[in-house]
Amino acid sequence: MNKTGPSGTADTRSQWLHEMHQGYTRDKKQRKRNVFAVRAVILLLFFVSWEVGARVGWIDELLFSYPTKVFQQIYGDIISGSLWPHLGMTVGETAVGFVLGTLLGTLLAVLIWWSPFLSAVLDPYMVVFNSMPKVALGPIFIVMFGAGFTAIVVTTLSITVIVTTLVVYNSFCGVDPNLIKVVKSFGASRTQVFTKVILPASFPTVVSTLKVNVGMSWVGVIVGEFLVAKSGLGYLIIYGFQVFNFTLVMSSLLIIAAVATAMYQLVVYVEKLLLSHR
Repeated sequence: MNKTGPSGTADTRSQWLHEMHQGYTRDKKQRKRNVFAVRAVILLLFFVSWEVGARVGWIDELLFSYPTKVFQQIYGDIISGSLWPHLGMTVGETAVGFVLGTLLGTLLAVLIWWSPFLSAVLDPYMVVFNSMPKVALGPIFIVMFGAGFTAIVVTTLSITVIVTTLVVYNSFCGVDPNLIKVVKSFGASRTQVFTKVILPASFPTVVSTLKVNVGMSWVGVIVGEFLVAKSGLGYLIIYGFQVFNFTLVMSSLLIIAAVATAMYQLVVYVEKLLLSHR
């Protein structure tokens, strides 16, 4: 007669849980592989369609060029070294705008949460400034800060700071009020309410704002370079339009897409590290 004691039951349950975990991990990895494969196929189809369309005349080769010619342009610029100063300038401006925009926007969100009076005063101004086209502000920044690095970074900040402030502040205001009431019932100060309830509850949103600011920073920098720059990827795009070198334009756009994607993935990795340590 086969007897199963408590230890046997526990061992069986542990084995079953282990098998379930392995199955879940296997399915998750398989899903990631499937997603990556579909993404690769879509990207490949895009370039093949672009190449074939330009070759057979479905799209205007003069305006849109074609992948092989664009990649030859990128390869030639890399080998000659002419790409690196422009790429370094744009990436540097983007990094500065991204970091400053995130920090200043978060600090401003904390400030207006801390002071309900200040929040009520600034609310309509933030809405108006957020809706204002930043290209219209570019010439003002150029006059104020000169035609250079500072004007481009300030143009970027005009986009990233207000977006960060609104997102983070709304996250602060969206924290469950019952949690705040609980800590206040124990005599917590406003500082303790913020550090013990508001900030921990909003931490995922604050970190996720980093991903939003990647795209906003690139938009701000390229807009600034369109207006004032003498170097950078945005400058190359404008120069390509001026001399009707649309291969240069498309190659600059592809480089922006590739570098922005790499920067986004880096921020996603940092986000995972911060959330895991939290």
